Amino acid sequence: MTGQRRTNARLSDDPYLSPFLPVIERRHSFAVEAAKRIGNGRPIEDAALGHLHFGLHGRGRDRVLREWAPNASSIHVIGDFSGWREVEECRMRPAERPGEWELVLPRSLLPHGSLYRLRVRWNGGEGDRIPSYATRVVQDPSTLIFNAQVWDPPAPYEWRNSAPPRPDALLIYESHPGMAQEKEGVGSFDEFRTAMLPRIAEVGYNTVQMMAVMEHPYYGSFGYHVSNFFAVSSRFGTPDDFRRLVDDAHGMGLRVIIDLIHSHAAPNAVEGLALFDGTRHQYFHAEGRGLHPAWGSLCFDYARPEVVHFLLSNCRFWLEEYRIDGFRFDGVTSMLYLHHGFGPAFDSYDRYFDASVDEDALTYLALANRLIHSVRPDAVTIAEDVSGMPGLAAPWEDGGCGFDYRLAMGIPDMWFKLARDVPDENWNVDHIWRELTNRRPDEQVISYVESHDQALVGGKSMAFQLMDEAMYRAMRITDEELRIDRGMALHKLMRLATLASASHGYLNFMGNEFGHPEWIDFPREGNNWSYRHARRLWSLRSDPSLRFHFLADFDRDLLRLITDAGIVGSALPQRLPGISSAGVIAFGRRNYFFILNFHPSVSYPDLPVELPPGSYRLVFDTDSAAYGGHGRVNPGQQFASAPSACGSELRHCISVYLPCRTGLVLVREMPARGMSR
Repeated sequence: MTGQRRTNARLSDDPYLSPFLPVIERRHSFAVEAAKRIGNGRPIEDAALGHLHFGLHGRGRDRVLREWAPNASSIHVIGDFSGWREVEECRMRPAERPGEWELVLPRSLLPHGSLYRLRVRWNGGEGDRIPSYATRVVQDPSTLIFNAQVWDPPAPYEWRNSAPPRPDALLIYESHPGMAQEKEGVGSFDEFRTAMLPRIAEVGYNTVQMMAVMEHPYYGSFGYHVSNFFAVSSRFGTPDDFRRLVDDAHGMGLRVIIDLIHSHAAPNAVEGLALFDGTRHQYFHAEGRGLHPAWGSLCFDYARPEVVHFLLSNCRFWLEEYRIDGFRFDGVTSMLYLHHGFGPAFDSYDRYFDASVDEDALTYLALANRLIHSVRPDAVTIAEDVSGMPGLAAPWEDGGCGFDYRLAMGIPDMWFKLARDVPDENWNVDHIWRELTNRRPDEQVISYVESHDQALVGGKSMAFQLMDEAMYRAMRITDEELRIDRGMALHKLMRLATLASASHGYLNFMGNEFGHPEWIDFPREGNNWSYRHARRLWSLRSDPSLRFHFLADFDRDLLRLITDAGIVGSALPQRLPGISSAGVIAFGRRNYFFILNFHPSVSYPDLPVELPPGSYRLVFDTDSAAYGGHGRVNPGQQFASAPSACGSELRHCISVYLPCRTGLVLVREMPARGMSR
């Protein structure tokens, strides 16, 4: 069935895990019991309906507002309807359940568009708060104050398109709606929908991953300091604008996943969850454990049932209210370990099973995956974990955490280390191959050369890492510059090697496919609040006099080749035997064979390549002039295998001309005459 797990490997099959199987079984039993406890004997999805109970909801001619604030002594609803003053009619009353508050108001008092917030008092203090389940939060452009807003338009949004089927291979276009435009400012959901979605669909990606969708007060946080978990960020548009984006994406055959930030929360009190009822420990760990040492954010207490209810409800809310197709869970490493991943190196299996693991967080992640796949069996979940925790992307039934995929975060680390630190002639192709393919057999992974992470301020895009300041002066197609030639060639080789060897999925951050220069830096005091680096320069890609369009065309054609051939998500890549030439990697998948030469100066005029008997055709060449290369290989060449001395034995081989810094793709069309398949 489309999109189902394609491996029969189990955690228990790994001999290195044998000493830890009792711990894995104990953790799984703990998660099973937690599911029963959280669901109170009912299915886990019934424990994820907090968004239908708490928050502001219509009930006939009234509106009902419910809140959980166990330490509060009183709560008033204030807003533009009351001149922002407390009135007795808007005083919330304690509800039947301990810690809950409730208020019924006439709809006429809170019409669509009204602004409101809570004034919470507790023993020894008071403060204004945004309701924890607010689904619409807006910022006043003059005062910069955030308030909740009633979102109840007369005509609810009518969906037109169903989600496309889950693909066997995820081809992800990682995006940020605010920086997707070329203008120096904040882009909108509508601009992204009209300008970006057609571009993404035309190029050949099948999944849009959207960052920064949840409301976050500080734009420069890249959306990772979330304040309001149930609210679409109003700086990009309205809830219906985002619904229309998702709807149109589905109509174009694109699935939409969003970054889910359940690893931490913004430390803001008024517009966030910090000190919501006057205590730090309502949603977060108290004292030092509740403050993330590197991010300045607050860490959820996953042992508290109310917190788990809140987060599980958040998962279900986005699946149902906005019909998104899954999540990339951000900061999973930070969640999993009490040291947040800043402790000892993960150089031993012992590191995954010692006392540094936050087993409450691990249990929450397992429950979240179980819930998501129960509510939407076709949804995808991706774990951003650099530690390599075993079982994270293994099925629940096998004692795993249940993620569908994990990011292969070691691959971009490898490419950037090579580009930055290792002379080209010393690149070890055996090391490259191991990093591209060394994955646990029980898990599916998303491979990539670079995401937004590598280009955040302090880093560079891969194109900029390879070509640096030469990009400013020598990217015209008439320019001759060795550094540009090198960068263009390696940029293409890295992407060919990574995508063609990707076992289950591939990711690209928007603009990187055409070699977007420089870095990403959002407006902040340190850059005089500039938007110069918080945008994408699409004009570079569309200018025929510049080389950027070569890389974009390469990305498009490579994606089409890989997709049409059904390579990713099918048989795993198999390295071809008998090749020991410096800088060369050769591997096959299905009837396609990839031969890549990373060496900066050594070309091979007659490289023998051992292949199954048959006839072969050249279908892709990174050195093609159409991709800004030197055109050293004749296009469309045919090869017929013949018995030859490949290595020490007589085997069937072809002989190819393989220039330096060039990758070739051949397809096997038919057996040579008189030979069996």
